[in-house]
Amino acid sequence: MLKLDFDRNQIEDAIDRIVQKTMNMDLTWDWPCGVAYYGISRAWEITKKEEYLTLLKDRIDEYMELGLPSVWTVNTCAMGHCLITLYEATGDEKYWDVVMSKVHYLQEDALRFGDHVLQHTVSAKNDFPEQAWADTLFMAAFFLLRVGVKLKNAEMIADALNQYYWHIHYLQNPETGLYYHGYNNITGDHMSGFYWGRANAWAAYTMSQVGSVLPEAYLYPKYLEVTGSLNEQLAALKLLQTENGLWRTILDDEDSYEEVSASAGIAAAMLEKGNPLHSRYINKAIKGILENVGKDGKVMNVSAGTAVMKDRDGYRDISRRWIQGWGQGLALAFFSGLLAAGNVSKDGAL
Repeated sequence: MLKLDFDRNQIEDAIDRIVQKTMNMDLTWDWPCGVAYYGISRAWEITKKEEYLTLLKDRIDEYMELGLPSVWTVNTCAMGHCLITLYEATGDEKYWDVVMSKVHYLQEDALRFGDHVLQHTVSAKNDFPEQAWADTLFMAAFFLLRVGVKLKNAEMIADALNQYYWHIHYLQNPETGLYYHGYNNITGDHMSGFYWGRANAWAAYTMSQVGSVLPEAYLYPKYLEVTGSLNEQLAALKLLQTENGLWRTILDDEDSYEEVSASAGIAAAMLEKGNPLHSRYINKAIKGILENVGKDGKVMNVSAGTAVMKDRDGYRDISRRWIQGWGQGLALAFFSGLLAAGNVSKDGAL
């Protein structure tokens, strides 16, 4: 059982400040908003603070009245996460209708390659031909899994697990346990080939959720690939945590800066996995992440949107000055998971 050291009131206060700051951001209907509002959804699910649900509902209703994008992308499907929560909380079919429009896009229209692997897309254009990025695990695979489980749709669950399976195959280095940022199926390589921190957070966090979301997950052979991959990844990641309780934007590069969104996602994965041997690393992360939450609720030292950069300096020089939706959302996911961690006992095996 995890042995965690934190002040519940301090964590609840941090969550409240982050939620309020996030709702003051002018986020549009895209993946930064999707990650941010996923975090608020988690905060509501754990705290049951009705103000969070009301803030989320009012903003989503405003978006819908103004008009949603006419074309989906893989990354805009991240907005589906908060819609699932709103539908479950209110029963209003208008939220579920949008969820299913995103599912239809992923199943019928999204670009794929190889063994039905979703190509990373951020616009209606063919931005990154036959490229798999770790981001897709959060934006699409995890989303498909949640919907598939809710509908008890075996085909959808199989598609989601297939995305996990092939992203593991393409992105994880079996020698190190770490994840590359992306894979190019045309050239058969990982492009610049760096272990980007946030890519590892996308992979770790979403893999950690599969066993919690999918009933009798152990009966699915591809789930055993997920849990095996995650076990090896977390065993490697714990050794790369800094003295400040954080992880770097290039994980194994001591000259790269500590990056808080990656740190929150990795620590949240450790929480969800529940291996008691990770308690010390989670406790260090609690302190490190809290120190990066401003009084106004801004999660600091979060790197800006990052393509697969050409070289090491490309990652090192990405700005971390500004507030980012994914930083807010992943911090909320971590702190919410922390509040929930005392309610369940896991052995960390599966």
